[in-house]
Amino acid sequence: MTQKDATQTFPDKLLSGYQRFMQGRYADERDRYRDLAEAGQKPHTLIVACCDSRAAPETVFNSGPGELFVVRNVANLVPPYAPDGEYHSTSAALEFAVQSLRIRDIVVMGHGRCGGISAALDPGLKPLSPGDFIGRWMGLLKPVAAELQNSSLLTTAERQTALERISIRHSIENLRSFPCISILEEQKKLRIHGAWFDISTGELWVMDWKTGDFIRPDH
Repeated sequence: MTQKDATQTFPDKLLSGYQRFMQGRYADERDRYRDLAEAGQKPHTLIVACCDSRAAPETVFNSGPGELFVVRNVANLVPPYAPDGEYHSTSAALEFAVQSLRIRDIVVMGHGRCGGISAALDPGLKPLSPGDFIGRWMGLLKPVAAELQNSSLLTTAERQTALERISIRHSIENLRSFPCISILEEQKKLRIHGAWFDISTGELWVMDWKTGDFIRPDH
């Protein structure tokens, strides 16, 4: 395959986007990118976010290169600490961010209309593949989801939003099951936060660390 053939198989939208990036942002921040390449990254915040293409943390927080260390998975979940020799992508990223990059803040950011949360609330949903990877992953929320499913006082939309926010608190509890995180938090060398982004309105809600309630911050 020639270089031209290889280029033609690559998505046109990505190539045109890359051209705009090189002509715009990269051109404006060329020195910054070079400094990051030579000195390495020193992000100030780790964000655990959803894979959803509509809720990219770098876009929501208008961040520049090197500022955020972002971990994205289905429904922005953090699994509990489990040093069992299996493959743990999210746990590995947490370990690297905390132990190597020495980040000072961790944010678990959920969002409205999350497909993973919707799947967790649908007990009749069929697996997308024999491996049922999404079903197994969302099983982390199974006990909480079951409680909401059994509540006749909530509408479908209310259950969705409730679990989106409850899952953030649940993930924060799991974060604290990691010794490297809980120890640093106790020493006040690390802070943990929760946030929920409403795709339809652009509103950001942050979790009150005392009550667990989500509030809109004053700007």
